[in-house]
Amino acid sequence: MKQLKSSDLFQEAQKYLVGGVNSPVRAFKSVGGDPIFIKRAKGSRLTDCDGNRFIDYVMSWGALILGHADPAVTEAICKVATLGTSFGAPTQQEITLAKLVQLAFPTMERVRFVNSGTEATMSAIRLARGYTSRNKIIKFEGCYHGHGDSLLVKAGSGATTLGIPDSAGIPPDLARDTIVLPFNDLAAVRKTVEQEGNQIACVIVEPVPGNMGTILPFDGFLPGLRELTRPFGIVLIFDEVMSGFRALYGGAQTHYGVRPDLTCLGKVIGGGLPVGAYGGRREIMETVAPLGPVYQAGTLSGNPLAMAAGICTLTQLQDPKNYEQLEARSALLEKGLSDAAQVARIPIQINRFGSQMTLFFNESKVVDYQTALQSDKNRFKNFFHSLLEQRIYFPPSPFEAFFVSMAHTKADIQKTIAAAAAAFKKMQG
Repeated sequence: MKQLKSSDLFQEAQKYLVGGVNSPVRAFKSVGGDPIFIKRAKGSRLTDCDGNRFIDYVMSWGALILGHADPAVTEAICKVATLGTSFGAPTQQEITLAKLVQLAFPTMERVRFVNSGTEATMSAIRLARGYTSRNKIIKFEGCYHGHGDSLLVKAGSGATTLGIPDSAGIPPDLARDTIVLPFNDLAAVRKTVEQEGNQIACVIVEPVPGNMGTILPFDGFLPGLRELTRPFGIVLIFDEVMSGFRALYGGAQTHYGVRPDLTCLGKVIGGGLPVGAYGGRREIMETVAPLGPVYQAGTLSGNPLAMAAGICTLTQLQDPKNYEQLEARSALLEKGLSDAAQVARIPIQINRFGSQMTLFFNESKVVDYQTALQSDKNRFKNFFHSLLEQRIYFPPSPFEAFFVSMAHTKADIQKTIAAAAAAFKKMQG
């Protein structure tokens, strides 16, 4: 496969952009080689600058649940763009999208739109601290909540890939207020809450983590968090930036029947444009300015283009048939990958939540950050490049989820399974 233009562009990019990229995982550090530079995309396919066409399972890291350049979303963006791209003032579209978000997530009684998932989680943490007048927070190993200072401690994802799970530049005093516990370990949460509950502002968790690879919560773990936090007045925050809308219209909290105090969203609700949101119980949200003392603002928050794309996306997701198709395609891919690995006698684990999943080269079940780290990263590297040669684009990191969209066809899935089978066969040698 020729990648001459992509390689040339990467060399040029490194003269102007830090590491040649604007987000670390895009640099291919964990898989080696040069990243591919994308020229265009449509449906389930990416086309790079060398003319290579790939079946895409990154899908802008989960944002494009309808696929690339969905006609209705594209039309909605273009229509709004002719009226103006940014006003720094309220628009009707903000109300419409907030209604759709609340319809999917009834726990979000009041909503505030921001520009990214990172902004949403940073703002939710500040709000929880302001609301409770406490400083300490609990997060979980391997859960990535964006690059906010309080949250970039044992954060999984790109940080783990690059070998810097604790970022430089975080003040020690701030890090000391972040308590990190193992995911799926309810006993550790109980012990910590019993000892320090009156000092803890919030517990923030990805109910289905996707940034140490997809990890499913044990039965009782999420309800247990709700039960343990409530008596101490600890704010329970679900970071559903990734898991929201991936399995059903209402995210992991609907699937598992748990009501958090605050929820953070992103990715899908912007239809591929930069957006985030946080929201929750009215009495907590009304602590945010202009109604309360917790300040948060953004010039481009509620951007009309992002609102239009989000409205169009969430409106389409209201049709249950779309989720039936997503589940069928995702289950087909999961089974095909698993069967192909079994035939080749390559030990793998596949964790799946709806249309979000991760393939680990691991002999034992992956249930938390430590078991994820036991996966064979070299095998993943070989697997990734074998798929890339066969025009299948998976995330360039063993600690990321990959995604099925409504644009993926049965033929796409079957081609992917065949490519994976060929990759597994190579590993036998």
